Amino acid sequence: MHDAVAPRRAFPCTGCGACCRHVGLAEETRFLDRGDGVCRHFDETGKSCTIYAERPLVCRVDRYYDAHYVHLVGWDEFIELNLRECTRLAAMDEAASPD
Repeated sequence: MHDAVAPRRAFPCTGCGACCRHVGLAEETRFLDRGDGVCRHFDETGKSCTIYAERPLVCRVDRYYDAHYVHLVGWDEFIELNLRECTRLAAMDEAASPD
């Protein structure tokens, strides 16, 4: 009898846009940089992606995991690694924002 694979928990994205404001920092996302480190598809007013339905693989946490990390690290650990990076990027935004 084949055991069913437990469904993965969803990535807990807050939609803050920090990852979209810092695409110039990582080789994997640098191609999205509009020249100032911000994704060329990021709507800063609405904090949303203008091509969300067609966004690149690197912007799709679950699919990127399946394509590049599934054999290297578990899903929960991958989420934790990504959340640490989210926190770091959000802290960079906080430090740069005027009071």
